[in-house]
Parts: sequence; C-alpha cells; structure tokens
Amino acid sequence: MTLRALIVTGIVVLLTALTPQTLHALIPQPRKIIYHEAQFEFNRKTQWIVENKEQEAIVRSLSSLFTKTAGFENTIRLSGKASRNAVILQTDKGLEKEAYSLDITAKKIILKASTSHGFFHGIQTLRQMLPSEINGKTLMPNAKWTVKAVSISDSPRFDYRGFMLDVSRFFMPVEDIKRLLDQLAYHKINYFHWHLVDDNGWRIEIKKYPLLTEIGAWKVDRHNNFSMRHNPEPGEPATVGGYYTQNDIREIVQYAAERHIEVIPEIEMPAHTNSSLAAYPHLTCPVVKNHIGVLPGMGGAHAANIYCAGNDSVFTFLEDVLTEVMALFPSQYIHIGGDEATKTNWEKCPLCQARMKDHNIPNEEELQSYFIKRINRFLQKNNKKLMGWDELVDSEIPEGATIFGWRGMGNAAEEAGKKGFKYIKSPAQKYYLLRYQGPQWFEPYTYFGNTTLKDIYQYEPLNTQYPESVTKNMLGVQACLWTEFVNSSRDAEYLIFPRLSAFAESAWSLPENKNWESFVQRIDKTTADYAHAGINFAKSMFNIAHKAEVTDNKVRLTLENIRPDAEIRYTTDKSEPTNSSELYRSPFFVNQGTTVKARVFINQQAFGEILALNFLSHKAIGAKVISTEANAGILTNGLLGSEKRTDGEWVEVYDRDAAFVIDLGQTNTFNSVKISWNINAGMTLHLPSELHISVSDNGTEFVKIHTQTYSENERFQFGMYRDTKEYLFGKQNARFIKLEIKNPGMTPAGHVRPDTQTRFALDELIVQ
Repeated sequence: MTLRALIVTGIVVLLTALTPQTLHALIPQPRKIIYHEAQFEFNRKTQWIVENKEQEAIVRSLSSLFTKTAGFENTIRLSGKASRNAVILQTDKGLEKEAYSLDITAKKIILKASTSHGFFHGIQTLRQMLPSEINGKTLMPNAKWTVKAVSISDSPRFDYRGFMLDVSRFFMPVEDIKRLLDQLAYHKINYFHWHLVDDNGWRIEIKKYPLLTEIGAWKVDRHNNFSMRHNPEPGEPATVGGYYTQNDIREIVQYAAERHIEVIPEIEMPAHTNSSLAAYPHLTCPVVKNHIGVLPGMGGAHAANIYCAGNDSVFTFLEDVLTEVMALFPSQYIHIGGDEATKTNWEKCPLCQARMKDHNIPNEEELQSYFIKRINRFLQKNNKKLMGWDELVDSEIPEGATIFGWRGMGNAAEEAGKKGFKYIKSPAQKYYLLRYQGPQWFEPYTYFGNTTLKDIYQYEPLNTQYPESVTKNMLGVQACLWTEFVNSSRDAEYLIFPRLSAFAESAWSLPENKNWESFVQRIDKTTADYAHAGINFAKSMFNIAHKAEVTDNKVRLTLENIRPDAEIRYTTDKSEPTNSSELYRSPFFVNQGTTVKARVFINQQAFGEILALNFLSHKAIGAKVISTEANAGILTNGLLGSEKRTDGEWVEVYDRDAAFVIDLGQTNTFNSVKISWNINAGMTLHLPSELHISVSDNGTEFVKIHTQTYSENERFQFGMYRDTKEYLFGKQNARFIKLEIKNPGMTPAGHVRPDTQTRFALDELIVQ
C-alpha cells in the first residue's frame, strides 16, 4: 500500500466514527446551520439553473468536478422553471456583499446571494459537503454523491481574510501558485498578499529595468541550511531562482479573480532590497563599499544594504517600478514593506544627512517616514492605497496607510488604530506559518518556537482591551508563510496545511461559533479532502509533546496531545505501543535508564509518530539546579535535546555569561561532567570562551577544580551539530557542583554572521 493510500485509509477510519453532521464538515464554520434528515444526490440528471453568465462560471467550478470524478456532465441552464434534482441560484439583494444562504432538500438546492462573491462562497460550502473523493482524479462512476439536507445562513466576520506567500526566498512555479489559490478559495480566503521582492530574489519582470530579473532574480547555489549560507563572492555564478513574466502575473491575477481573490503585490522598500541593489548598485548609499549580491541566506551585515534616502534617482526608480506594478495588479492596495530597515548606512551617508538637514528631519527613523510618505503620495496620485508592516508605526504614519501588526503579538497594529489608521492583525507568534507546528522532535528544521493548529485556532485576534474606537479600524487578519526553510512546493504545503484551516475559521466565523472539539472532528474531513487533492499536509496534530520536570529529586513526565479525542498509550520496556498498552492518564515519575515510548490512538487506530524518550542514568538526574536562567531545571531531567534549540530541552543564554549550581542532595563521589553543546553557526550558537567547574560541601564556599578555555578557532566552528565534551578532573567528593560559563564573544570576520553577538546552549549536565 502506498503512503498516500495509508494516509487516506487512516482518515477514513476517523471519518467512520463521525456523526452525519461532521461527515459533511464545514471549515470555516457557518454563522448558522440547521441539519435535516434528508439528502440531496448529485447524478447525471442534476441541473444547474443560473441567472447569468457570471453565475454560470461560478457553478462550473464545481460541476466540472463531477465530469472528472463521477463521469457525468450536468446541464447548466440560464433561468427556467425549477425542476426536481436541481441546484438553483437566486439573487437576493437583501444579503450583504459576501453573504449567502443555502437550503438543501431531497429535491433541490437553492443558493441565494446578492453578489458573485456570495454565490462563490456558497458553492465552496457545497463542495466541502460532498464526499472527499470529489477532490481527486480517480474516476468513480458508481459512487453516490450526496450532501446532507441543511439550511445555512452565512457571512464572514472580517472583510479582509488574507494569506501571504514569500516567493523571494523560494520561487514557487506558476502552476503551484494556482494550486495554492484553489485552496485559499476553498477556505474562503479573499486576499493573496504576494511577497515578490526581498534580499533573496526579485521575482517580477519590470520592462524598464531588465537587470532586476537578469541579475536580481538569481542567487548562488548554497546547499546548506538557510541561516548557514555565506554571502556571494564577486564573479560567483548565480544559478538558483526564477521570476514571473508580466504575462505570468496577468495569468495569476486573473486566475485569482475567478476565485474571488484579490492579489496584493509587495514591493519591499527601503530595506530587504539586496536583489535590486545587486542589479543597480548606485541605488544604495555611496558609503557602501562591499560587493552587493543577491543573498542566498540571512546575509549578516549585508542585509543592512538598503535604498539611499538621499538619492533622488531611488525615487525615480521606485516610481517607474510601481507604475508597471500598478498596471499589472488591479488591486486597490500596494504593499511597500517598510520593515527591518537597518539605518547604519544612512547615519554615515552624506546624501541622507543632507536630506535630513534640508527637510528638518530630526533622526533616521523619521527619514524612513519621509521615504515612505513620498512613495505614498505617488500611490495616492494613482488611486492606490499603501500597506506596510508595523515598523511604520515607529515614526509618523503615512496618510491613509493600512498597517500590518506582525511583531510579537502584533500590538503595534492597535497603536495605528488609536490614530485612526486601518490595520490588519498578522502576529508572528500566531500567524507566521514558518514556526514549528508540533513537537519539534518530529518536524523539519526551521527556527523560532511552536505554533500548533490549536494555537492558531484558539487565538482571538480582536483585542478587546482596546476600545471600540480602536477596534473598529481592524479590517481583518492574515496568515503568512516565509520560506527561508522551504525548498519545494511540497515543503510549503506541509507548513501551510492544515493550519490554514484553523486560521480560516478565525477569519470567517464568529468567536461564539468556534469550538475546538468540534473543529477537530471537522478537520478530519478537511484533511481527507487534502489527501484526495494530493496536498502534502502535516500530521503534526497526532504527535505527542512531552515535558520532563525535576520534582523532589525525581523526574516527572507529562505527555500531551492537542486532540481531545486522542488516547496516549505508552510502554516502559522498549516495546512499541499498541492499542492495549498502558493508557496515559496523568504525569508519572520515571526511573533512570528507562525508555518511554508513546503513541496516539483514536478509535483503536494508531496515528502519528512514536515518541521515544531514552532517559539517561547518571548521578545528577533529579538534582536541583540553582540558576537565574529560565528553564534551568531541565539540565538534570535525564533527557538530551534534538538538534532544534527550541525543542524545550536546551537552556540557551544570549550575549551574557551564566552560572549553574547542581545540588546533588548529599555528598557524592564523581570525576567528570559531560555537557552537550548545541552548535549552530547560522544562529550564532557556539562553544563558550571559558568554562569553570567548582565544588562545595555547603553551597557557599566553592573550590575550583577545572578550567576549560576554547580559542577563537575552536569555538567558532561552521556547521549545525551537537558537540559533546567531557570535563575530567579526578575523583571528587562533594554535594554541590558549580559551572560558570562565559559567552563565546563576537563572531569574527569571515564568519557566516560576522561581528554578531553570540549565545551558547546546553541540554544535560551529566555527572559521572
């Protein structure tokens, strides 16, 4: 059996346990839904009755699926008498712009809306109610295509329901963009924010400036992790990348429009511009002397190369670019970025300083405001509205701008709202899909922490701590996929799905209609739809998270899964868990040297990965760790971490020294301490510069027994790996062991991130 067949089979097992309501699961949850006893069956006699050609195009998006999958073609008629076994579209001017009503009986389906948007959303709801096989490519002529009889009255919570895709770091082919747009429409997402420009590639053809794509769309080939990629050298061939021709852009914009999605282009400025500066280096400040190339990775200090705010040719260039962009995108909005602009070059640039003097600009932050406001005036003259990231709040906000709140929990958006500006919530901690979506031991490498399906679903974006005078300016919400660690379209799908469904329900459904337990049952139907459509969705919701805490000189293990219908079964004898293994009910204590294996079971069926925890055996397990560092207690919990520094098993210390005292509880004999260090040059994780080990009988008077120093060459190694070091010091008898660890220091020249502050991370203090 193929992997895909296994996935579908597992989902079918889940679906068989669902009620008739959840078998026809809808995501996002409608505003009002009433289920009836009957069913409507689609067959070769079914007729679609529409009022105009626009409606005909909308229904054909669904009726054509029957031709492909069921093997029959339905008749679509303009008006006419309603007959048995018919789907009838009727205009109801009393409904709001995106609202629809759907009444399904055994004889007919009546879909009402006031606009094409409402009709399209109603058709997507009808599609979701059909068996998942409708989304596949297998011909099933003998299958029954039924939907449950219901009465639905529905409309969206937010007018703006957006999804952003970064194609600068990973260039996604046109056909895969279309495939994504199909799924956005399916989830009733109505804005596609297209991040076309960044340091790592310029992706849109501009006729007046051909070097933008001849040079700016291509980077040197670096096979390693994004954060580990060195900058390009002069003359090095750039072979990785691609760009969208203007015909490609028109095709995608039209494809999106047919799915009632508005495409918003983002042309970054004044920062994240190495791709355009590589093509036209005169647009940066004259103080920049280093080689400017398209960045294959994070870029280090090269990321500080930005447009010169004192050079009028920069504004001429950007106005020319935006003129062509506006001709391609009918959207009312143009996103100009405006984020993460390092202004060190502006501070030294004679042109920028002259601009500040001539216009009485007090500092470089307000110089960025001048820059953006000048672009804003150009957009306004062309009847376009400016959008930007929430750094625009750090200075005077351009007139009429819409602000995307992204930093942390996105609270800068409300600060814009206080001043009367429209805003959209897109907090990195909740809506950035590059973050880990489940227990990190099972996930592909990225950076930052976790944002699970449940985290996204339970996040409430409308902050009621602010008065209505502020929140009335909130247009909606947006999820974002940044693609630093995406190397294929399937990688992108893995990060997007099924988390997009949780986001979609928050964007569309009223908070009082949301329910996590209900959503979990409905998501199984949605993931079955994904499986038949060939979407590479993540199964992370079936994996188990763990926490091993030191309590009363013992290790207490907690296991957790986000699904309320999941059972966790586990073993402690190294055998594989089965549906008859011990049922996890509450945290339990674990002995040294034990191997715990755990897995999720639903309806007696195994799902997800097996969590295998191999607890060590050494003299400090369960010992108290005294330190000012957060989470220091995990250093004696008996577990080693994965290579992912945010998996919960590492203590990470940034830009400072640290000390840890192990209290063994009583005098003990030992002769070494073994430490595993997390080495990740791209994230500036290195060996410390010095390590001092001392012992004590009373915890106050310590005697130093070992000092280890690491030279610059030893500690600033390139790579991502665990570096385990054993520190031998001869036989000792003591109760307390102190470790004093010194920061590695600034990274040296030639490093992947030169002249950068550093950190160290350790996961277990093994005393033997």
